[in-house]
Amino acid sequence: MQPQTFVFFGIVGSGKGTQVKLLMEFLKNLDGRESVYTSTGDEYRKLIVSGSYTGSLVKDSLTRGELQPDFLTNAIFTNILTLSLDAEKNLFADGYPRTIVQSQAFEEMMKYYKRNNIKIIYIEVGKEEALKRNLLRGRHDDTNEGIAKRFDEYVNNVIPAMNYFKNKDNYKMYTINGEQKVEQVHQDIVKVLGL
Repeated sequence: MQPQTFVFFGIVGSGKGTQVKLLMEFLKNLDGRESVYTSTGDEYRKLIVSGSYTGSLVKDSLTRGELQPDFLTNAIFTNILTLSLDAEKNLFADGYPRTIVQSQAFEEMMKYYKRNNIKIIYIEVGKEEALKRNLLRGRHDDTNEGIAKRFDEYVNNVIPAMNYFKNKDNYKMYTINGEQKVEQVHQDIVKVLGL
């Protein structure tokens, strides 16, 4: 089996991080292959905790519910690939790309790393359900206002970033109903991927 590349899209609270981890584990049990997990969100949170100047700027814009600048997100993602990716590992992208500029950069990176047959998994969750889940999660940036702003960002930037890959050679898109139990969502993903 060739190493695989997955890109997960889903609104904040769709449970995509959980689904990424479940699929990574499933594949590891299948063929023992290692995976590279890239979460730009996790990296941004580490930056904030580091107390660096960049971290403080990231925190300010996050509090306002804004997306981080493309150059910084691209750099973070590139850095993960540079340090961790090799020809044999599966690649999971969680929360990247989030703008069309990032999608173009991602496409370039995949060509460079000779990655083919990229699978895009969109975990679809309605606004009401996502709002409910986000408030339960209780992160410091999960205020009603912050969440509403992120919904707008999502619709205006992230959905177009995902649609950038529609009908492109080497990219296949799957839409999964994310408003089910965690295990059912996982089963649906495994099924559509034919694993």
